[in-house]
Amino acid sequence: MRPAPTILHLDMDAFYASAEQAAKPSLRGKAVVVGGLGPRGVVATASYEARRLGVHSAMPTAQARRLAPNAAYLVPRFSLYRTVSDQVMELLGRLSPLVEPLSLDEAFVDLEAGGTADDSASARATGEGLRTAIHAVTGLSGSVGLAGSKMLAKIASEEAKPDGLLLIEPGTERELLAPMSVRILPGVGPATGDHLRRAGMTTVHDLAEAGEAELVRLVGKAHGHGLYRMALGLDDRPVVAERDAKSVSVEDTFDVDLHDRVRVRAEVERLAVRCVERLRAADRSGRTVVLKVRRYDFSTLTRSETLRGPTDDPTVVREAAGRLLESVDTTGGVRLLGVGVTGLADYTQEDLFAQAADARELAQRAQEHSSPPVEGGEESAPEPEPDSAELLAARRWPAGHDVHHEEHGYGWVQGSGVGRVTVRFEEPWSAPGRVVTFRVDDPLLRPADPLPLVRDAADYSSWPANLPKSRSGADSSGGGESSP
Repeated sequence: MRPAPTILHLDMDAFYASAEQAAKPSLRGKAVVVGGLGPRGVVATASYEARRLGVHSAMPTAQARRLAPNAAYLVPRFSLYRTVSDQVMELLGRLSPLVEPLSLDEAFVDLEAGGTADDSASARATGEGLRTAIHAVTGLSGSVGLAGSKMLAKIASEEAKPDGLLLIEPGTERELLAPMSVRILPGVGPATGDHLRRAGMTTVHDLAEAGEAELVRLVGKAHGHGLYRMALGLDDRPVVAERDAKSVSVEDTFDVDLHDRVRVRAEVERLAVRCVERLRAADRSGRTVVLKVRRYDFSTLTRSETLRGPTDDPTVVREAAGRLLESVDTTGGVRLLGVGVTGLADYTQEDLFAQAADARELAQRAQEHSSPPVEGGEESAPEPEPDSAELLAARRWPAGHDVHHEEHGYGWVQGSGVGRVTVRFEEPWSAPGRVVTFRVDDPLLRPADPLPLVRDAADYSSWPANLPKSRSGADSSGGGESSP
């Protein structure tokens, strides 16, 4: 534990949904749900307006539609989210060399290591300056927690949501934690929480009062010891700048179980190519190819093959995944497929001629499968059935994705079906736009790249040399909404 609250935790507010609202003026202040839209889709993020209706992350999309039938349901645009995430992480990197990203929208920062804070006052000023900079550069809000440990900083940011800052003064940890639910502690999930509740422990205070011996008896030595330390507010974990990935993988859940063995093989090969694309984007190679198959009865099988050496060759990975598929019985139907590579190593260029050929192959396949990622099955089957035209249209024009029309300009897909695609033409900095419907094969309509969320972003090239003042109306001691 540190004597000053110099560990910062940033968590962007409803990140995917907030980015969509910032990009689409007509959706601001309205319920927005981002996730898979198929029958087996799952909610990735819900806006705060949708959360008030009971929608939350990891909920089946079908259930979300029953709770919020009038919400906007959009397919994720990961290219946009990664761009915004890169902007946020670049700002964090200016505060300290020790930045530990947890996901696209969440990270720890060691302010002491960067010399940007050494006491409560400087930590608060840095946290408020960060929130102001993020809003100016991305148009989005983030919540900040400051404390003397990672655990407490993360709890503080959660308590500060949305769009707030909470600083936990060292020495006040136990008082703050005492009335909170045991579920607030890392590692206490639904099963452990229920087990503790049956033992009469529902708050962090109950855990501290029970003592280490009783917790060890209830949940085991390792977990019980750690749980007791957390209940006392003790956490000595350092901020780690490099979180080295142990694997790279991709997977798809399909709207309808796949029974055709040829189709299953084609999907596995497509996933293998996507996996290699991610592998190369990370400048890595891997030695072990892993195939994941979830069958019609929800049973999940994994098969792996270790190669002679690390590779980023799409042909090698594709063929290995195909061999693994041969050992799996798929006759009853397949609902999910995944391909991954483990045993990662630094990228090595083994054969210049092979690399060039592979690059051409990757480019060709990317062009053939240019639809954006959609949970519940992405691209069309190699030879789609005649009655799948509407499904193919939905995959070509995913709801929420960007388009450009030669006459009407930039817009986004509101929906598609019955041979038509409906587009709302607006830009992040415009007023809510008009809606126009086209044939799905309109030659003047094409997919487009996302526009930036802020057209004239403030110049923060010299930040944080002079930390700006906090935004007016922002709450500096806890959660509180403010307009973007």
